[in-house]
Order: sequence, then structure tokens, then C-alpha cells
Amino acid sequence: MTTQPPRAGSPPPRSDGVDAASRPLRGRGSRRNPTGRFERLASVADEETVESDRRERTAREERPRGPATLYLRDPTRRALSTNDSPDLAFDTSLNPYRGCEHGCAYCYARPTHEYLGFSAGLDFETRILVKQRLPELLRRELAAPRWKPRVIAMSGVTDAWQPIERKLGISRRCLEVLADFRNPVSVITKNALVLRDRDCLARLAEHGAAAVQLSVTSLDAELQRALEPRASHPDERLRAIEGLARAGIPVGVILGPVIPGLTDHEIPRIIEAAASAGASWASHIVLRLPHGVADLFADWLETHRPERRRRVLAQVRELRGGTLYDARFGARLRGEGIRAQQVADLVALVRRRRGLAAAPPDLNAAAFRRPGGEQLSLL
Repeated sequence: MTTQPPRAGSPPPRSDGVDAASRPLRGRGSRRNPTGRFERLASVADEETVESDRRERTAREERPRGPATLYLRDPTRRALSTNDSPDLAFDTSLNPYRGCEHGCAYCYARPTHEYLGFSAGLDFETRILVKQRLPELLRRELAAPRWKPRVIAMSGVTDAWQPIERKLGISRRCLEVLADFRNPVSVITKNALVLRDRDCLARLAEHGAAAVQLSVTSLDAELQRALEPRASHPDERLRAIEGLARAGIPVGVILGPVIPGLTDHEIPRIIEAAASAGASWASHIVLRLPHGVADLFADWLETHRPERRRRVLAQVRELRGGTLYDARFGARLRGEGIRAQQVADLVALVRRRRGLAAAPPDLNAAAFRRPGGEQLSLL
């Protein structure tokens, strides 16, 4: 990963085909870079080039490297995004980055990169747009008289604590702004780096204005590394839960996503481990494969778990009425049918056994303030 500051650059070549090598790319969740839904042109390598590339890669003993990560400046003029989705627990979100270097093979957010002219494949995890001015924009929006204090979700689309955050600290500075205003925030992340910011979160938690969810897909380190190549190790996420709980910050676990036929058998272990670490609640979502993510995930299965490919996809279809994705509100997060109910019942059973809640606590905006407003009111 390059450590240079964000800069402009060109995306890697795109192709509708699969990478010539049968092996995965080191440190990447996808080995493909398919043309986006909105692109009119696609490049296709000729057979001679494909065969030459295959011979060259096969000659290597180590897994071939994927493309380097490039960070691009995002010139956004607004900090906050809104949605009217009835099955989401928030309507306002804060996303410091677009694209995510965690590279999760199943990520439902991959198609959002296509709106930027990029691919949902390798582009999504190697072309990261960085909102450098986000903390300043957030401060301005919260200070405006029209702002009505309400819960802001961080990582509403892509992870706000992905690897580059360690260097840039944009999410950290946004939390500092939220703590100054005492505006409630709900955090979801797969990265233990969030523990770095427990001081800001603790300031908000004193006013009932913070909650953190660590997303855990699998406790199998080898499987997790293949699924989420640059996300934190499962043990690190459990330690983050423990550290946040000790700091007095409400923290829970989200089994996200539950992958039928691959990770669903781990549900009891994940909830038990999170509860032992100090989690106060546990929730889940099932695998979502919108648009091109279905093909990308099927290719991941063929690369990493070929013996389970047919079984996993068949069970996904059982959850989705015979298709790989159902976009209807409500159904998209939990699925429908007997298998979806079995997953939900198992989560509820283990949760009750450990005395965990089903959702984060309601957050409080009553302590909201505009820094300096007290002095101004005296004039």
C-alpha cells in the first residue's frame, strides 16, 4: 500500500473477463475488474495476451500481487448524506472514504463505485476517494441553525476505519467534532483501529450519545483473511470490543454478513466470543449480492472454496426466492423463507442464552450544543 498522500491518477485497465491466473491476488478480495454498469466501452484482451499472461503468472511460485492502492481527493462540498430507506436504523450518515481497501469479497457497497466511473471489482478496493475536508465541512453543517440534532451513522456505506485512516485520521477528527457538539453517533466497523478513538467515543457516551458495533463474519482466521484481506483479524476485533466496553462505551457485535453454507455454523461461537469480550447486544444481516457483486462473489468462491461454490449459491437462492438478490426493503437484510428463519432463530437463541440485547441502545441528542453558543446567548 502506498503511503503517499491522496493524489489524482488513472484507474487500472478494465476487462469483462476473469484474471488469467487461477490463484487469488495477494491482499485483494477480488481478482477481477469488470466494466461498470454505466460504462459503454469495455476492453477485452486477445487470446494470445491472455495465454502469455497465464504462462507468466503460472511460472511464479508466490501468489501474484494485485494493483497498488491509489488515493484520490474527493472534492465533496457536503459532509452528511441522507436516506429514506425504511429498513435502516439511521437516515443520516458520514462517510470519510469512498471505496474500501478492506477488500471484502462480498461487500454490498461495491456497485457504488460504478457511479464514479470505476469498477466494482479491483477498483473498489484500490481506488479510494478521500474526503480530506470532511471534519471542517461537518463542523460547519452542525453549527448551522437548520441542523436538527439526530443520530449520525459512521460507515453507512464504506468503512470509516479502513487502513489509510491510521495515517490520515479523518474519522478521528470527525469524532472530535461530534464530541464537541455532543451529537450522537453510531459506528459500524470491521477494524480494531476504532479503539484508538475511545477517548472521543467515551466523551459522547457520557451523554448517551455513542454506540459502536464491531462486524464479525468469521472467527476462522484463514477464511476471514481470504474474505476480508485487509480488515482486522477476528481476535483484534474481539479485543476492540473488550477495550471499548472497559471505557464505558456501549458496544455490540453484528454478524455481518452471515454467509449460508460457509459461515452460518459459526453463529454460536461468534456471539459467545463477543459476549465474553463485553458486547451488550448482537444482531445479524445475511449475505447481500446486488448487481455485479453476485458474479464477483461467485468468482471468489471458485477461487477460494470451489468445493462449496454450488452449495453456498444454492442456499443464497433459498434466502432470496430463487435469485441471488432481492432488493426489497426488509427482505434484503434478512432474507425470507425457512433458511432465513433458521438463521434468525439461532441468533436469537444464543443471544438470549448470553443475556444480550437484540439492538444497540437508543442514543440521546438532548445534550447537543453548539460550542460557543452559551457565550453568544449572553450578548
